[in-house]
Amino acid sequence: MISKTVDRLYEAFAAGDAAALSATLHPDLVLRVSDGMPMGVGGEHHGPRGALGGCWGVIFGAYDTRPVPEEQVWAGDDRVVVFGHYRGVSRATGQPFEAAFAHDLKLRDGLIAGFTQITDTARWPRA
Repeated sequence: MISKTVDRLYEAFAAGDAAALSATLHPDLVLRVSDGMPMGVGGEHHGPRGALGGCWGVIFGAYDTRPVPEEQVWAGDDRVVVFGHYRGVSRATGQPFEAAFAHDLKLRDGLIAGFTQITDTARWPRA
C-alpha cells in the first residue's frame, strides 16, 4: 500500500490533478522546498492546502512541468528517496527546462507526511 501511495503521488503530478494529489497527502504534511526556487516558494509549507496553494499551485501556474521519477530507494517501510528530473516549459517564455531532483518522502498512515525537495534551482529561472 505504501509504494502505491508514492506511485499515486507521481501519477497525480503527471495528470495535474490537485484532488488526486491532495488525496495522497497527510493532514499534517510538512513540505520543505529548496531555497532559491522561483516565485519565492522555497521553505516550509504545512498541510495539503499549504503545499498546493503556497508551492505547487504557484509553480504549476508559471511552469507546465512535472516531476518524472526515475529511481526509488527505500529506507524501511515508511521512507523513500525518489530521484528524477523535473521536465517542462516556462508558460511565459515557452522555453523548455530540465532540473534534477531528489525527494525524501516520509509516510504515515499510508499517506505522505514529510516531503523534502532538493533540486537544481538554477535551471528553473533560465527557462
